[in-house]
Parts: sequence; structure tokens; C-alpha cells
Amino acid sequence: MLSAAMSHSPAPQQATISGKAKSLTGRAVVPGDKSISHRALIMGALAVGETRISGLLMGEDVLRTAAAMAALGAKVEQAKVEEGKDAAGAPIWRVWGRGIGGLSEPEDVLDLGNSGTGARLIAGLLAAYPFTSFMTGDASLRRRPMDRVITPLSQTGAKFICRAGGRLPMAITGTPLPMPLSYDSPIASAQVKSAVLLAGLHAGGITTVTEPAASRDHTERMFRYFGVDVRTETTPNRYQVQVVGQPELTGKPISVPGDPSSAAFLVVAALLVPGSHLILPNIGVNPLRTGLFDVLQSMGADITYTNRRDQAGEPVADIEVRSSSLKGVTVPASRAPSMIDEYPILAVAAACAEGVTRMEGLAELKVKESDRLAAMAQGLEACGISAQAEGDTLTVRGGGPKGDAAVTIPVKLDHRIAMSFLVLGMVGARPIAIDDASAISTSFPDFIGLMNGLGANIQATDGRE
Repeated sequence: MLSAAMSHSPAPQQATISGKAKSLTGRAVVPGDKSISHRALIMGALAVGETRISGLLMGEDVLRTAAAMAALGAKVEQAKVEEGKDAAGAPIWRVWGRGIGGLSEPEDVLDLGNSGTGARLIAGLLAAYPFTSFMTGDASLRRRPMDRVITPLSQTGAKFICRAGGRLPMAITGTPLPMPLSYDSPIASAQVKSAVLLAGLHAGGITTVTEPAASRDHTERMFRYFGVDVRTETTPNRYQVQVVGQPELTGKPISVPGDPSSAAFLVVAALLVPGSHLILPNIGVNPLRTGLFDVLQSMGADITYTNRRDQAGEPVADIEVRSSSLKGVTVPASRAPSMIDEYPILAVAAACAEGVTRMEGLAELKVKESDRLAAMAQGLEACGISAQAEGDTLTVRGGGPKGDAAVTIPVKLDHRIAMSFLVLGMVGARPIAIDDASAISTSFPDFIGLMNGLGANIQATDGRE
């Protein structure tokens, strides 16, 4: 059984260098969707009976959420070998939940590691329980703002004590009588929306969240799959979701599709490395998550979807990608909600495209695991690529990395910055190193091994692969 709490000790730095790749060819299984994996564990803990989860992402972020659910009284464990594995050969996970209102006070601090999703969603849960709990995370997570969920969740009657700027560590004292909310969010954020909806799931009556545009709807889809009454309304300038609280939930099997945000690194690598041809089976193609693929296709990318189907309320397909010549485009701010995590790897594609790519509306990138807007601009400039970050816009002039001397990029504990520059190192004569690869394990534990198996040339600086 999973332990009730996970102590956090920083992983050692793992300097890693990426050199010019051969053509990338083959069939590659991408890890399970991180967003859906978090929600599967949380919903399993809130349902009565057993929820069996196949395809769960075995990254550190998700394992932190699994440990938190165990600390809150759910039984969470990997199935025994004889009980079977999922299609990718990974263990099936089993969660025995406690029902709505049935979670219990944790005995220790909940350490969410690097996971902003886990921290914010679980804050929504804890706001609805009449006990005090404590939450922390690693150095990166402790810098990220929690005010965006504290503000609406305080309206339920919950109380929060945290560091200046709404930063972790944080104490949460939930309310004995959760009140339904009506919250008009100033930003389109799936984490904020989901935190409020999870609190509202425990309140009598209807909880409403309104956003200026639709953010990822994995929570709404999973609520419906478990039988929650969910109502949505979309207009050109507004998205509203309502949930009816205090449902009776019963455990259900969940098949987690491959993560399109993780697939993005393989897709862009295959587009940029000549002679490449990859097939990525079982990828989530929720239209609120495929903005990057749409933009790449508008740049000239050869990306096709086959075998479209539905899994536990989520659209899924196999993705086939071939190397392509890309041309710069303007990406309007309206695209941001459907691809906010993919801008770092889009910037790499833009760096190798013909002409100029302008990406607008990226303010949210400044409060991710790092300031991704500044990190990408500075990293690309270090690789000899013209890149400017002004306000909430990133402008990249293509042409590929210039020079042949190795360059080292500081990734600041950000897994997406780390993987993006390893992909850039596969193109051109200039090897590109990152100062620390340890953060990659939060979302894509076998990224380096998988890429090398497809034809990449990524090595630790001490020669280990």
C-alpha cells in the first residue's frame, strides 16, 4: 500500500547534454496524462468502493497526489502483478474511496513536491472538511502563487494561513458546512476552476464558476463520467460550468490516455529532425488540449490523427508525425488556454522554422514552475537564436541554433524547459546541455531513455545514459 505521506528531499542535479540526432523512427508509448491522472486519484478517493486506474502517470507529481489521498484516508495501491497490467505494461492502480465528506484529517504535512495541480486541487478538497491540514512543496512550488485559489475558497468559510504572496507552506482549516459558490474567475485556469468545483462537490446546492474562456475541461468530463450533474454554457467571451453538490459517487474503471503535453516533445522532435517518422498511440486529443498540434499544422507540420475513440469521457486517437519544413506564424492570445504548457516546445519549433513566430497572451507562463517566458527567451538567445520577451509576448526568429560550441541552459527545476532544450539539441551542430535533468521525472520519467531508443543522442555529462 502507498505510504500515507511522502517526505521530500531534493533530487541531485543531473547535468545532461543533447547532441545532433539521427532520424527519429518507431512507435512510442507516451506516459499517462498528468492532468487526468491527478483527477482520477482524487475522484477515486471521493467515490464509494473501488476505482481501478490503468495508464496512470508514474511521475513524481502524480505520486504526490496519490500519497495525499492515502494520507486523507483513501486506500491507494498498485495492483499485484498477478492482477494484471495496463496496455503499456504498467501496473494498474486501485483506489478504495471514502465517499463525499468521508475524508479524514491527515497525520502529517502534505508534501506536493513540484505539483501545482495537486496543490491547488487538493486545497479545494480540504476547504470542505472541518479539520486543519498543512501543505508544502519543493522550492519551485513554494514560489508559486496560491492566492488564485485562496480567494474563491475563502468564500466557502475555509481559512488559510500562508506566506506572503499566498505562497506555501500553508495551513488550511476547512468549514464544517461548505457553502455553494458563484465565482467569476478573472483568468481561464483549469486549476482554479477545479479547486472551486471540488469544494462545491461537498456543498448542498449549485456551485458556479465562470471563466473568460474555456480552460481544460478534464474535471467536468470526469465528474460526468462518475455521475455528477454538470451543466456548461459557452459563449464567445464566457464559459460557465455548474455542478450540483453532494452526489453519491461509486467507483468506476478509468483508462488514462497518453499526455498530449508530453507527446508534444516527441512530435516537435520528429518534425525538426530530418527523415523522422513516429507513431504515438493512445494520445488524449481533447480539443482544449490540442492547440499546439493545431498551430504546428498551420506552420506546415505533417501530423495526422487515426483510430479516434472515447475513453472514460475523453477523446483519444493515435498520432502520426513526419519531419516537415515549418514556417513562422502569429499565435493569438486566444490560443493560450488550449496550449499553455506547450509554449516552451513551440518556441523550439519556432526557432527552427523559416521566418518569425510571434506568440501572444503568455502572462500565465510567468507563474509556472519557473518564469517560462523569460527562461525560453534567455535560453534561445544563448543558443544563438533571436528571441524577445516583451510584456506577455514572445517573438522568435527562426533559423536554428547557431555555432558549434556546447552551451549549458539553466532550467530552474522546470521539467518543460529541460525537455524543450534537449529537443533543440537534436538539431544542428551545437550540442545543448541542461544543468539539471532531475525535474523531468515529475511528468516524463523515461523521457531520455525513450528518446534515445528512437534515435536521439542524449547523455549525462559523466557518460551515463
